[in-house]
Amino acid sequence: MILEMKVPSPGESITEVEIAEWLVEDGDYVEKDQAIAEVDSDKATLELPAEASGTITLKAEVGDAVEVGAVVCLIDTSAKPEAGATTTYQGGDEGGGDDKVETKLAKEQKEAKSTDAKTSAPTQDTYASGTASPAAKKILSERGIDAKDVKGTGKDGRITKQDAVEATPSMGTPTGGNRGSSRSKMSMLRRKVAERLVEAKNTTAMLTTFNEVDMSPIFELRSKYKEEFKEKHGVSLGFMSFFTRAVVRALEMYPAVNSMIDGKEMITYDFKDISIAVSGPKGLMVPVIRNAENLSFRGVESEVKRLALRARDGQITVDEMTGGTFTISNGGVFGSMLSTPIINPPQSGILGMHNIVERPVAVDGKVEIRPIMYVALSYDHRIIDGKESVGFLVAVKEALENPIEHLMDNDVKNALEL
Repeated sequence: MILEMKVPSPGESITEVEIAEWLVEDGDYVEKDQAIAEVDSDKATLELPAEASGTITLKAEVGDAVEVGAVVCLIDTSAKPEAGATTTYQGGDEGGGDDKVETKLAKEQKEAKSTDAKTSAPTQDTYASGTASPAAKKILSERGIDAKDVKGTGKDGRITKQDAVEATPSMGTPTGGNRGSSRSKMSMLRRKVAERLVEAKNTTAMLTTFNEVDMSPIFELRSKYKEEFKEKHGVSLGFMSFFTRAVVRALEMYPAVNSMIDGKEMITYDFKDISIAVSGPKGLMVPVIRNAENLSFRGVESEVKRLALRARDGQITVDEMTGGTFTISNGGVFGSMLSTPIINPPQSGILGMHNIVERPVAVDGKVEIRPIMYVALSYDHRIIDGKESVGFLVAVKEALENPIEHLMDNDVKNALEL
């Protein structure tokens, strides 16, 4: 029996995905539930498991955009694995065991396939060496490139359309150095990120306000309690729990920052779903900490660790990145001193954290060296006024510079659950 495998829906509002990578080859024998492909949606990269065991026939190429519900491969369920096959698929039985199923279809048949079908029919062009075809000539003309500066790779040295596309305009006398270039297709996820960034710049009245935070109090708390905290809870006492709780407090004080525009209406949320920007193997991911207002320091650190590991391992789901009422981005881990973070639409605010540097500051009329972090709040001025944006960032600063009073109710041990 021939089974048609169709693209499942990875989430609401997603209508197509892109084949990022085939994990098997045409003609391979696959086991049921074996991961056969990775597909990119505009929100995440997901694995596509085989729906049955059998020999697979691929119906889409890497880089193809296919609609949800479209057939991407066929599986001949009547086929059996060849004796002596060598590839292993790490699977598990229904009881959760880790049985190794050793199966692989020999590659000789695939390797013996004729390549004649891929050879295009002889061209009817009769151009001499260095002469551009009509299509190539049009492209070169539009780009202002002289045909004599292009090396033709076609028959008898003729300039093909591809040669014209890849040609680089002359920039003076070459110096003999490497002047190569490469061209690669952007993943669907990267294209979507690009679209959303442009959308945010073009559709919001985005402004950014800045402040600085003396991180000495947090340094002292972490230095004193981090070992005990990690031993008790199994996670590190990092900066994200302090910043997340400081943001939750500031959002309660300035609810307009926890709002969004929907048409002609403004929606203000009474919960705080905090998106955290993390870097994954496929690019920027923004998983969401749900109801952060209900989480302790331990709860925030545990959730940040869980989401970061899932993003790093490519296991993050669309649901885990959907929603969010406010975003925290930490460019400081890459060494950024200061930046203007871009709003994550449809949200109205994003807090940018930066690196911590020892700087001379005035304290009680004296110059002291303190660990200082610059922070930035980008906000949508359509619904957040300057007074609210500045007040919000000052509230974050106050909480971080006096965490025992504002974030721990003057009881450190209880707040850290020690």
